[in-house]
Amino acid sequence: MVTSSTPLSAQDDAEKTVILLPARLPRRLAAIVYDSLLLAGVLVVATGLATGVTTLALGVTTVNTDHPLQGNPFFQIYLLLICFLFYGGFWTRGGQTLGMRAWRLRLQQRGGGTIHWRQALLRFLSGGLWLIPMIAIHQIVKPGVGWSLGIGLAAWWLLLALRLPDRWSATELVVLPKAAHQRNRRNA
Repeated sequence: MVTSSTPLSAQDDAEKTVILLPARLPRRLAAIVYDSLLLAGVLVVATGLATGVTTLALGVTTVNTDHPLQGNPFFQIYLLLICFLFYGGFWTRGGQTLGMRAWRLRLQQRGGGTIHWRQALLRFLSGGLWLIPMIAIHQIVKPGVGWSLGIGLAAWWLLLALRLPDRWSATELVVLPKAAHQRNRRNA
């Protein structure tokens, strides 16, 4: 048991004055890689569910010869919605995905506090802007997958370096101090 001679209200005031620093690019990238692995698992389950429902509805022979989900825009929208619900759910309930929690990051409004679904949607959509140059280059120039992916990754890196999703959604990604991180883990 930890004892303190400071009154509880003075401790609360001291905790409120902690300055949270913005997250740097390497830490952001590490959290993105971690969350991407988790999201891949969620998308595998969502795809399996959609495939199972399609198989039950259309029959096994139809699915084996010509898969109805391949290239289906409704299926693509379904997967995009799953991605948004994955991130938006974490962001609006505590501001941390599992990858962000592992790297002591929290997404919050600029003044502090949990973000709203509207902000989550703005952040999600602006974070996906890197796909536009990648798809456009691939469709127009047809340079090959490697070049298109390289251009997309360069646009993604620029988007993160300029913090455009933070700016457009009026949010900030901050690094939590180690003491607050440990306290959040005990309360979770």
